[in-house]
Amino acid sequence: MATLTEGIHTAGFLISEAQGMYRSRDQVTVAGGAAPGLVAGTLLGKLTAGGNFVRYAPGASDGSQTVAGILFEGVVGTAKRTIVSRAAQVVGAHLTYSAGADAAAIATANAALAALGIIVR
Repeated sequence: MATLTEGIHTAGFLISEAQGMYRSRDQVTVAGGAAPGLVAGTLLGKLTAGGNFVRYAPGASDGSQTVAGILFEGVVGTAKRTIVSRAAQVVGAHLTYSAGADAAAIATANAALAALGIIVR
C-alpha cells in the first residue's frame, strides 16, 4: 500500500488573527517559481524592483532580505495570493523559513515577524 504524505493546508499555520474583515491579510502578487512553488506558511520578502513578494532570503539585497509577511495559501508561478502581514498569531513549527535556517536565523526572522505584529508561538 502506498504511503501518502499530507502537506501544509491553506492557513494551516494560523492560530488567530485580528478581529474585523480580514484585517490581518493583504492581496499581493507572489512569485512562487516553478512547481512545487511555495507552500502556505512560507515567509516572504517584497522585491524593491517590481514589488512582487518572493521567498524571504536574508542574505539578499533586493528587498527579499526583509520579512514582509507569510504566505496564506500555496502558489506556483506568479499569481495574486493572500498573505498575513500584520496582527496575527502563528505556529512556528508550521512556517517555512529560508533554506538552511539555523536557530539564530529563525530567531531573527521571528523578531522581524514580531515587528509586523505577527507573534510566533
